[in-house]
Amino acid sequence: MRVCGVELKGGEAVVCLLSYEGETFNVPDCRQQSFVISHSEATESIRDFHFAFSKLMQDYHVDKIVIIAREQKGKLAGSATSFKAEAAIQLLELPVILMSPVTVKERLKRNPPLVDFDGLDLKRFQKPAFDVAYAYHNQHIFNVWDNV
Repeated sequence: MRVCGVELKGGEAVVCLLSYEGETFNVPDCRQQSFVISHSEATESIRDFHFAFSKLMQDYHVDKIVIIAREQKGKLAGSATSFKAEAAIQLLELPVILMSPVTVKERLKRNPPLVDFDGLDLKRFQKPAFDVAYAYHNQHIFNVWDNV
C-alpha cells in the first residue's frame, strides 16, 4: 500500500510518499516535495493545485492520503488557505484520512522508524509528512484505530 503523507502549512502542501510491501518500508523517488498555493482567493489557483496534486497521486499510484489535522480555531489554528487545500485534496477520488498530531506522536513513540531520517534522501521540511505516513502505516499494520 502506498500512502502520501501531507503537512499543510500556510499556503503550502508538503508531501512524502511511503509504501509498505512485504514487511518493508520504501520511500519512492518523487518529482515534487511540495505544492505552493499563491493567490488562494483565485479560483484558478485552487483548481491548478487540485489538478497538480491529483496528477501526482495518479502518476505514483497512491492508495491513500493522510493529512496532519490542524486546529480550526484558536491561537494554533490553520490558515484559510490550508483548509482550502485540504478541501481540494478531499475532493480527489482517493480515501483521505486526517490524523491528529497527538496520534502521530503516539504511533512514533510506540514504533519509531528503524532508519535515520537523514539517510532517506528526503528534505528536512518533509519530516512531518513522512511521520504522518509512517504513523498511518503502523496504525494499519498493528490494527490500532483508536484516537484517529
